[in-house]
Amino acid sequence: MPLNPQVEALLAMMAAMPKTDYATVTPAELRAQLDTPMGFGEPPAVAEARDLAIALDGRTLPARFYRPDGAAAPAPLVVFFHGGGWVIGTLDTHDATCRALARASGAAVLSVGYRLAPEHPYPAPVEDCYAALEWAAAHAADLGCDPARLAVAGDSAGGNLSAAVSIMARDRGGPALRHQLLIYPVTDDDHSLPSYAENGGGDYFLSTDSMNWFWGHYLIGDEEAPLARVGRTPNLSALPPATVITAEFDPLRDEGMAYAARLAEAGIAVDAAIAPGMIHGFFSMFQAVPDATAWIERAGANLKRDLA
Repeated sequence: MPLNPQVEALLAMMAAMPKTDYATVTPAELRAQLDTPMGFGEPPAVAEARDLAIALDGRTLPARFYRPDGAAAPAPLVVFFHGGGWVIGTLDTHDATCRALARASGAAVLSVGYRLAPEHPYPAPVEDCYAALEWAAAHAADLGCDPARLAVAGDSAGGNLSAAVSIMARDRGGPALRHQLLIYPVTDDDHSLPSYAENGGGDYFLSTDSMNWFWGHYLIGDEEAPLARVGRTPNLSALPPATVITAEFDPLRDEGMAYAARLAEAGIAVDAAIAPGMIHGFFSMFQAVPDATAWIERAGANLKRDLA
């Protein structure tokens, strides 16, 4: 299928911006370029949106809590991990996405500002995310939420972190999860897949060069990193039901769909789909790409069903 016309128009606008040279750019420079909201209009309205702090041993993580209109009391809770290659991304870059997901699911959303690489390489980000899930379960009642109705969600690197946290919760006897929403997740660092050959040249927002750059800053001195390369996890049984959404013109398409297939083979209920005509990041571009809204609604409906 050809590129979605709305995506095509957005890419044409992006083409006028300066190109990033991943051979020379530093994390600080990339954050300065990309760690601002896209600014495509007012974010979706919710009944409540407030910043809070997650106090952990030796550190405090920023977080933002969203409650949609009409949420149950107590409300189910989705713990959200933003994308950005483990290096960039903030609560603000994914504010509109979290608002839209709260509205679509009817659940409260807790967006987590985990520590970023390379200042805090693997496994610091994933350990932060797991600790934030434990904190959310312990403090759910304080947030007006139900600790028995928890899910995790994230896009790109956040999808990777959501998958890893689901595995950690199973293996560590952590909070019981009802669902994992994985939006074009990173699951491996194998860049020989067909979707990299087809879409990694830099024409569709995410490139092979940028993914090599992100991996190089996330994995520093850890050869195995099982919670980074979640696609190689030997046992995927006894994990929560999953939604896996990938994009046709995304280098990460094939690894996301392969992970969904492995979940299904392990007996996990999976709703997996490739969004035709879409690129990496489309889920958060819904204000400029209205056709993305249908995928947010699909993800929200799955969350609503499993968190009922």
